[in-house]
Formats: sequence, structure tokens, C-alpha cells
Amino acid sequence: MDAEKKNYYEVLEIETNATPNQIENAYIRARNAYSGDSVALYSLMTKDECDNILGQIEEAYSVLGFPEKRREYDRLRGFNQGGISPQANPDKIHMVLTVEDRKNESIQYENFGSNLIEARVSKITAQKKFGLEFSENADMERKIREASDFPGSFLKEIREYKNVSIERMAEMTRISKTHLTAIENEDVSKLPAEVYVRGYVYQFAKVLKLNPDTVANSYLLHFKKLRTQK
Repeated sequence: MDAEKKNYYEVLEIETNATPNQIENAYIRARNAYSGDSVALYSLMTKDECDNILGQIEEAYSVLGFPEKRREYDRLRGFNQGGISPQANPDKIHMVLTVEDRKNESIQYENFGSNLIEARVSKITAQKKFGLEFSENADMERKIREASDFPGSFLKEIREYKNVSIERMAEMTRISKTHLTAIENEDVSKLPAEVYVRGYVYQFAKVLKLNPDTVANSYLLHFKKLRTQK
């Protein structure tokens, strides 16, 4: 795909002045829409067509999801060249950003660089959306820290220990409760293809502040064994 010809903003269905949080949400929404979970979707498109779109979505986010790459892409395409933009002069920035999660409040930043604004807003959003509140248990923390094997039952144990309900996990990961429950129960009959399962478990682990690569790789070993037994 040619970055100078393809409009990544159109791929993610967002405006060219979208905030980093809007870009991330659009990416998650678009990825899940074509992840193969929808029976109705496959009545309209083939798996290869969905995979092709998923590839475009990943490529778009690999550029727009990173400020420096986005600024260079915008420069090449002529986007956001005037006014307040990802490459605006930091000395001329005057912004009022409203955080939806804080009712009747707004956060105003004056004379800050765009990177600083993005970082602060992203931090506030992340703390609100992904913060975990639970009472730490030394034995459980040691068990998690020393673990190299993460079957579904252990993931469920960690989720419950960290006080994250299935409903909240579904909200944070944009993964259906059916699939989350199937992951924990290792019910392969209710799970999609391996590549999607890895992505689901990866997001599951990130929410629980675990090493996502270690957890995803470990879980896939269980997944493959269970699939061969069917």
C-alpha cells in the first residue's frame, strides 16, 4: 500500500483532525468489525476479503497511531497543515480539550507542545479506562510473577483477583463476553481461528498488566493441543 495514495483516515473512518484517543478507538472498532466474529459479515464477504481489510486497518494504525509517523504522513498528504494540528508550532497552540469521562469538566492547556497535550490526555484517559483497583496479595503476586504457564483457568483466577468483571473486561478489550468466557474455559468450539485468539488473549493480558507476549504464547500452546484433540 502506498502511504502517499492511500487515505489512512478513510480506512479507520475518522476525520483528519482526530485525537489520539479517537484513532485508537476507531482502530479497535474497525479491527473487531472484521475479526471474523460476525456470521452476518461472512455472508457478505469472504475470509480473504476480511483479512485484506484487516491488513489495511493494521497498516493505517501503524502510521496514525504514532505521532511522528502521523506527522510525516500528514506532511506528505497535505493534511492538518493549518491551524492546530499534529505538527503545529508549539508556541502558538491554544487548546481546550474536554474529557468525556469527567462530567461538566474540561481540561485547558495553553502554550504546550502537541506531544505534551497528547501525552497528558492519553494518560488521563488510560487511567480512567484501564486503571485497576484491588487489594494486593503477596502470595498471588509471587505466583503471577513466577508463572510461565497461563491456561484459561489461571487467567480467570488473575482476572478475579484483580477485581475485573467479565463485563468490564469486554468493555476494555472490545471482545465479546462469549469469547472471553470461552478463553477462560478453554472452550475451543466457541473460539475463532488461532490468529484471532492470540490477539484476544494479548489484549486480555494487557488489561491485567501481564506480559502479553508471554501470556499469549503460553495460551496458544493449550489452544493448539485442545484443537488437535477435537
